[in-house]
Amino acid sequence: MGSENLFKPVLSSWLEQDGPQSDVVISSRVRLARNFKDWNFSGAGVELFARVREEFRTRDGFSFLAMGDLSVLERGMLVERHLISPEMMRRQDFGAVMVSDDERASVMFNEEDHIRIQCMAPGLQLEQVLNEAFVLDDELEINMPYAFDKRLGYLTTCVTNVGTGLRASVMVHLPGLVATKQLQKTVEAIRRYGFVVRGMYGEGSRPASNIFQISNQVTLGKTELEIVQDLSDVMEQVIMQERVCRTKLKQTFHIAMEDRIFRAYGVLKHSRILAQKEAADAISDLRLGIQMGYVEHIPSQKVNELILFSQPAFLRRFAQRDMNELEEKVIRAAAIREILDTY
Repeated sequence: MGSENLFKPVLSSWLEQDGPQSDVVISSRVRLARNFKDWNFSGAGVELFARVREEFRTRDGFSFLAMGDLSVLERGMLVERHLISPEMMRRQDFGAVMVSDDERASVMFNEEDHIRIQCMAPGLQLEQVLNEAFVLDDELEINMPYAFDKRLGYLTTCVTNVGTGLRASVMVHLPGLVATKQLQKTVEAIRRYGFVVRGMYGEGSRPASNIFQISNQVTLGKTELEIVQDLSDVMEQVIMQERVCRTKLKQTFHIAMEDRIFRAYGVLKHSRILAQKEAADAISDLRLGIQMGYVEHIPSQKVNELILFSQPAFLRRFAQRDMNELEEKVIRAAAIREILDTY
């Protein structure tokens, strides 16, 4: 999959697969923050952009995209694919991203730091994506050495990233904990272990439709492997608690749960007008129904399509035009019906 497919309604190849613990964990991601040696951490944007474009734009297996060459809509689609951050979307003067053909890896240039390397995989695979990020990290440093201090580690723009520069995160679906009102207790326990719970798009985003991102706060004083192992251990507990809550819901409220899930399926299958939140809530319930065995005729990968292709930027690409609020709701309903047409 090359850059021509980044802006088409085509699911990333890695999202077409189920990973370990995928009933709860949607995806794993590792991000490494790096700055180049002998370059100002801020104020070097234009000059650094010219250097990285010369150095990396023809890299095999990757597409190099300058933010200034993309429309607002195209940058929005990259955010919705989780290939760039909302902050990078605003860096149109000297920001760029390098995206692998399978979209498992991307490298942002001139975001908060000179580069942000990220690798993603379905399910709970933190050590796997860490190793993939390390390979890319080593390759990028060959011609442009990083700013590194023997005592502090990797030097970053924000002091909270100094050390490993690592942000490991998992995107999780926790409707059971939400429905049984156990989520707040779980979030407090997660925080005590040095991790934080955020919304679907990470820092600055609000949790919605039972989808959360859990990531480390500490980057100094532990190795990268220790951080991802600690997060994996925490996630095993979160997964167990979510499954217990789902079992309790099915045993105690079986008919009510079945009704809720098939009502959500009906909304997605037949609605003519769908607001983003209403669609997201119904998709969350449908995903829960698939994982709990209520809905057996829809593959779980279809849910990933529903999530991605009901986002605002993708809808505008789907319609090939801008639209007002009502038109967006109508197009969203039509796009979702098309995805579910054979189900």
